[in-house]
Amino acid sequence: MPSGPALADGSQDWAPVVWQKSGPKGKASKSNSEVNAARRAGDQIDTSKKFNPGGNQSARSVVPNAKKLDENTDTFRHATVSHEFKLALQQARLAKKMTQAALATAINEKGTVINEYETGKAIPNGAIINKLNRTLGVRLPKAK
Repeated sequence: MPSGPALADGSQDWAPVVWQKSGPKGKASKSNSEVNAARRAGDQIDTSKKFNPGGNQSARSVVPNAKKLDENTDTFRHATVSHEFKLALQQARLAKKMTQAALATAINEKGTVINEYETGKAIPNGAIINKLNRTLGVRLPKAK
């Protein structure tokens, strides 16, 4: 028999636990008559409207700015280096008799970075352009 201060007086809390049936589920929970019946029975119910319930319906969801998105015909592109910049970079690199890989190593960048700048696909980065200016000893034109 357990002993201790909690059990010394012999009074224990033996309150009955009553299990109640939960509110309506599924289709029944959506009808007003079932919700009202649950309210009368004293069950706890939640009648909040959920946004986009029932899984992944993103393709059919209502987007607040959908009309603006459909009407927008602008094409947005990142600014890339100008034609003058890429030609000046190639000429400066060839004047120093460097390969793209050697120039990339000299400025501590990957070879693909130099390739992107020379093909005109790179997004201008001021830090990289400054490294190129110092390494090649020239002042390259504005990227864009």
